[in-house]
Amino acid sequence: MNRALRRSALTVALGLCFASGVNAQSNTAGAVFGQATAGDTIVVENPSTGVKRQIQVGNDGLYRASSLPTGSYRVTLQRADGTTSVRENVTVNVGTGTSVNFASATAGDGSATNLDAIQVTAALVNPIDVSSVESTTILTAEQIAKIPVPRDVTSVALLAPGTVKGDDAFGNLASFGGASVAENAYFVNGFNITNSFKGLNFATIPFQAIGEQQIKTGGYGAEFGRALGGVVNLITKRGTNEFHAGGNIFYTANSLRSTERDIYSPDGQLISDNSKDRDPTETVASVWASGALVKDKLFGYAMLQYGRESGSRSYGDNISVLNNSQTAKNPNWLVKMDWNINDNNMLEFTGFSDKKESERDVYSNPQGVSERQNYLGTVHDETGGNNYVMKYTGFLTDSFTLSALYGTGEYKRNNYAVNAAGERLEYSGNVSPANATGIIGASGCPLVTDGRPDVAAGLTPAITSSCAFLGQNLGLTDARDKREQFRIDAEWQLGSHLLRFGYDTDNFKSRDGEASEGGVAWRYVLRRGEDMVRRRVFQTGADVEVDSRAFYVEDNWNITENFIAYVGLRWDTFENKNGEGETYVEQDNQFGPRLGFSWDVNGDSSLKIFGNAGRYALPIAANVAVRGSSPSLYSQQYLHYDGVDPVTGVPINPSATGDARDDLAYLNNEFGLGKDPRTIASKNLEPQYQDEYILGFQKAITDNFTGGVRAIYRKLQRSIDDQCDYRVLEEWANDNGYAIDSYNPAFAYCHIYNPGSDLDIEIDMDADGTLERVRIPADKLGPDGKRTYKAVEFFAEGQISDKFFLQGSYTWSQNKGNAEGGVKSDIGQDDTGVTQDFDYPELMVGAEGYLPNDRRHTLKLFGNYEFTDQWSVGANFLYQSGRPINCFGVYADDPVGYGAGYFSCDTGEVDPDTGSNGTTIVKRGSAGRTDDIYNLDLNVAYRPSFAEGKLAFKMDIFNVFNRQKALAVDEFGEDSTGNPLQGVTYMTPTVYQAPRAVRFMVQYDW
Repeated sequence: MNRALRRSALTVALGLCFASGVNAQSNTAGAVFGQATAGDTIVVENPSTGVKRQIQVGNDGLYRASSLPTGSYRVTLQRADGTTSVRENVTVNVGTGTSVNFASATAGDGSATNLDAIQVTAALVNPIDVSSVESTTILTAEQIAKIPVPRDVTSVALLAPGTVKGDDAFGNLASFGGASVAENAYFVNGFNITNSFKGLNFATIPFQAIGEQQIKTGGYGAEFGRALGGVVNLITKRGTNEFHAGGNIFYTANSLRSTERDIYSPDGQLISDNSKDRDPTETVASVWASGALVKDKLFGYAMLQYGRESGSRSYGDNISVLNNSQTAKNPNWLVKMDWNINDNNMLEFTGFSDKKESERDVYSNPQGVSERQNYLGTVHDETGGNNYVMKYTGFLTDSFTLSALYGTGEYKRNNYAVNAAGERLEYSGNVSPANATGIIGASGCPLVTDGRPDVAAGLTPAITSSCAFLGQNLGLTDARDKREQFRIDAEWQLGSHLLRFGYDTDNFKSRDGEASEGGVAWRYVLRRGEDMVRRRVFQTGADVEVDSRAFYVEDNWNITENFIAYVGLRWDTFENKNGEGETYVEQDNQFGPRLGFSWDVNGDSSLKIFGNAGRYALPIAANVAVRGSSPSLYSQQYLHYDGVDPVTGVPINPSATGDARDDLAYLNNEFGLGKDPRTIASKNLEPQYQDEYILGFQKAITDNFTGGVRAIYRKLQRSIDDQCDYRVLEEWANDNGYAIDSYNPAFAYCHIYNPGSDLDIEIDMDADGTLERVRIPADKLGPDGKRTYKAVEFFAEGQISDKFFLQGSYTWSQNKGNAEGGVKSDIGQDDTGVTQDFDYPELMVGAEGYLPNDRRHTLKLFGNYEFTDQWSVGANFLYQSGRPINCFGVYADDPVGYGAGYFSCDTGEVDPDTGSNGTTIVKRGSAGRTDDIYNLDLNVAYRPSFAEGKLAFKMDIFNVFNRQKALAVDEFGEDSTGNPLQGVTYMTPTVYQAPRAVRFMVQYDW
């Protein structure tokens, strides 16, 4: 009997862990709630840490113990007559409420009926959380270890319903509910680790140190903001009274990786020979220890992790002549300290480092083959930094809890290079006038590319530099991001109302800058039928800042014993500052209401119907100020030339063409001088926000397995972007009698505004030192921003048996609009918040359609089966339909100079609107879809009985069938001068599924 109870307890507890219903609790802790007799005492205690809460049952027969650190608890009912009832092994997960009832109902006077007076040893909890209204998936460290999944936060987040992998151009990131990858928020133990410079990365902790990962895919409460996509909340492991230590090694051998596919153009031309590529050999070793420094009072958990990657890539294509060999090292650590000062006061400290150093050796490589030749130089990058967080929690009364958090974090983005001669190349970050390079040690070796059609078709060798080797812009040696965050949260139980309110401030500072390798970038092009060369100089550099503040209040109201109504209110304030510390955008008190309900239909947590509606706001990313509101230089000129230097690739005797269309131009009026902050943003600028609606149910299929359905609708109600159409400013000047003088810092071409709204700005039209008030009607600027997401999610999770757990989801979704959001996956543009969308009306012609993250069908299944106490297998399966494809090209006669940046493509037909031969608008996402994909990962684990469960071996096989379908393709149907690329490079795959790989693990715990 006891053995059966213990097995049942484990099964139900694991079932609870898989709940992806709706939750709205603290972002670092959970709660225990339930029914008992009014006046009785409930004691909630964690035997492993000594954390104890003692609660009096209210007059309504309800009790709640909140802000409990995650773990396993004992819940004891102490009756007035001295008898007790006990529930053991009650699992508390982050952000969830665990129901533990000692009465099945309460009478009208608050007294309990049907009391359970028998002491048992079982986790009598339900896998359906009926206490709150968020769409959440929680995975514990134990569960993650049992399934074959890459050891990173994004890969775990992609297990949740409604998430899809973002474009590879932005790294390893997830899209939540149709939002761009730049619109998510990430937390560790309540501290915001989102990198707000672009929103495209976040601080990381050693993966082994993650105790729980909570993935909020929608409906999150007023406590959370500054995100339109999803929220990823990490809870670290912590010490207990029992000493634990251990270590493991994960090893992914290059020799057991399959070779990446060669890339061919649609007409069969070899584009990239990958036969000699060597994807990284990865080794990650970790050691850890945890225990009590003072029993029941002071606990510590510490981990050291060291990772190393090494691999090489031979770019055997017809364009690139570089061959890389890269090594990356990341010596990381984490420390978690917990001090139970007494039963009513707790103090926590979290410190961690995610530093990573990488070196990329670059060699020359002949065109069209994979053959390493001369060493050119080494590119050095250092990223990451240290983060420190302190949190206090005080249980001031049985019904009132207060917490306060303060944290700081740093993320370096240092970059420099050393060429073959030993000369160091670095960028000072000081933006210089037009002809200065700003590069130290450039050695006259700039970046050179060749964009002529014959080169793209492989018919003519490309002109390149045999000494330039960065292949990218050079960043700063001291680029960095710093965050300082403070928040205070309170929870107050007032009868049937659970009130929560709080305030937080987030100060984020960034130093950033970049410049073209060698100071100048040359590109050979065919322009108007002539061979010409384009000369560009690009420099940025500034210290910028984003200050955010928010206040929220929310009420979870038990209208009846079985029905909870949720009301949340949030006010966000955002302030963006430029490189001079001047405010150029301030958005006050963006109102974000949240409403929801949870109905425990049967009163026993077996069937729940839920719904919510919410409004979510997002600040402008810090990177916008680097070019948009600080000194920057971006000049361009088309030139004739007499020949090409065989070493540097630089044109010989470049000369002006005499055509005004080719003359020196300062793109976007970026001519290396400061910008007046008053002229950057529209005076009527409002925060961008999105509305979301969710309705669903979750039902217990068996005691330990649940399933459900939810429908989601998201609509972007207001967007923010920049527009750069100087023509409307010239028109206004002419209509109002001003002699326009664009060559002055106060005359900014690009302005931040709400697409679909009027532009209301100040600008010095005639360079007389006085700003003129300019109003441009919305109908002259282009359309408003549109994005909708519709989805139906079917999900199921839990224990099929005590040896078999399974979780899965099927999502039908539709993601439509005329702009993806913060980034532009179509062309890999990561200028968060200021992509080329909305710059000019012509760029938005044909822009409405299916967006890059539109994946119509997604099926996910993963789980683990234990054959014996020693052997188990895990599986992870994904099926996903393809993404939409565009055809970009030159619209009409390229009226605004964006080359092949329009939804326009040479189809051989006559455009009925423009009369242009061979050009027509190709509506967004209408040029087809990439292939559907499926992927199966498997693992097998062995825990030998002689080691008493302390030793484990595991092997993971990723992409078992070595499926390598294209995840993205080249979407440029024309080159920048309008020459067709169909059958040449258009539709050529650019990214495939990762080839099969094998990972081994050895782990020992004691």
